[in-house]
Amino acid sequence: MVQKGKKSDESYCSSCGVIIKKEAEICPKCGVRQKGHHSFSGGEKSKVAAGLLGILLGGIGAHKFYLGKTGIGILYLIFFWTFVPAILGLIEGIIYLTMTDAAFKAKYG
Repeated sequence: MVQKGKKSDESYCSSCGVIIKKEAEICPKCGVRQKGHHSFSGGEKSKVAAGLLGILLGGIGAHKFYLGKTGIGILYLIFFWTFVPAILGLIEGIIYLTMTDAAFKAKYG
């Protein structure tokens, strides 16, 4: 099957190679879910949101839950009464806000 060049809003299926839309989660030809698309994913994480959650709600681990680090988030919840997670959340929030976008995306993207 010969295909013409793809447009900027198109990509190739990871399984069969047919041209599909970039935002397609499933290839219409072969039915395979495309890499990078997850139904549980809320999309790309924002460093500003993570930073503000760390500063304002870091004591209960909100920033950890937001970034998908559920285990550490639960640990923050367990020890919130010691105020140690609040201090760590403040520090981490500042770190998130001062990171470059590329570094944040590479680490938490």
